[in-house]
Amino acid sequence: MFQQIPDTRKAQGKLYPLPFLLSAILLARLSGEHTPTGITAWIRLRRSLLVAVLPTTRFTAPSLNTIRRVLDEVISADELHRIFRQFLHLNYGGQQSVLITMDGKTLRGTIPAGKTQGVHLLAAYLPEEGIVLAQVEVDKKAKENEIKAAPKLLHQLDLRGRVVSGDAMFAQRKLSVQIMAQGGDYLWFVKSNQPRLLGDVEQFFVPPRKEKGWHTPPLPQGIAQATNKTHGRLEQRTITVMSDDTRFINWPGLRQVFKLERKVTKLSTGKCTYEVVYGITSVPQERADASCLLAWTRHHWGIENGLHYRRDVTLKEDATRMSGTPQASVVATINNFIVGLAGKLGFTNLPTMLRMANAKINFALYNYL
Repeated sequence: MFQQIPDTRKAQGKLYPLPFLLSAILLARLSGEHTPTGITAWIRLRRSLLVAVLPTTRFTAPSLNTIRRVLDEVISADELHRIFRQFLHLNYGGQQSVLITMDGKTLRGTIPAGKTQGVHLLAAYLPEEGIVLAQVEVDKKAKENEIKAAPKLLHQLDLRGRVVSGDAMFAQRKLSVQIMAQGGDYLWFVKSNQPRLLGDVEQFFVPPRKEKGWHTPPLPQGIAQATNKTHGRLEQRTITVMSDDTRFINWPGLRQVFKLERKVTKLSTGKCTYEVVYGITSVPQERADASCLLAWTRHHWGIENGLHYRRDVTLKEDATRMSGTPQASVVATINNFIVGLAGKLGFTNLPTMLRMANAKINFALYNYL
């Protein structure tokens, strides 16, 4: 499948076929190497095995500069992402789950010394499958932020029948309209950056006033609860959902509002924290009741632990120094693929998958001869 990626090198610069280089780089990454130096050394130590297995006419190992050039200049991150998504779909299916989460991440390894800004990428992620559907750069040089980058990201996706979730930053009228125009729905968290909207949503959950001889019955509402015990914490979540049938809130397509209460108890100390957040969605009650919205709100945060944390910590993305946007985008795309592949192979622990991959790759190479 790597043969489908255009090779932008001139003829005199093609010492190694691009599919050979991409395959060797990916095998090294799956074996735990995360820097160009480590990838080059990994390939050099397995040179005779790789040239026997992969398509190449040379019997030497590529240099460090060659590996860096491939990552930084030769391939398009968009083309690489397309190939990886196609591979995962053809081999494992899926990529049809309803909820799409949007969130951004700065690659700290791209921040120059003495500066505060580096390459920032905004991703559309399927938290239930661990797959990144699309990814775009937030162009800081053009004074762009995630709000301005989001329309470009969503234009790449088929949103029919999907629900796009995002934190309070994305609770924007134009973005809500775009999502519905593309056949999808939105689920936004609402905070103080939209004070009027937040106040309107909060009003739904204010108990009706009671006066002598006068009583207003409470509006119909749905309630769902869930309790999870993980990582030494007990998390209790309660969501209260109400329909805005009277169009009290002036917001495009809004159908339901919700109040999410989270109580987290640290089991070792007994310390409790309590948080309340509010949100809105264009999905009507007949398609998403309180239990469904509770599940979606929990899956929404999966991009932090399921993708960003794994890229930062396990795959050492932030610790890897990168020259700029092209290399950073390619490295992030490879890391996204590794995370997605782990999910399709049934691994919930990424380090376990990498150790297995390292052992199986070495075993396969040696047994090929």
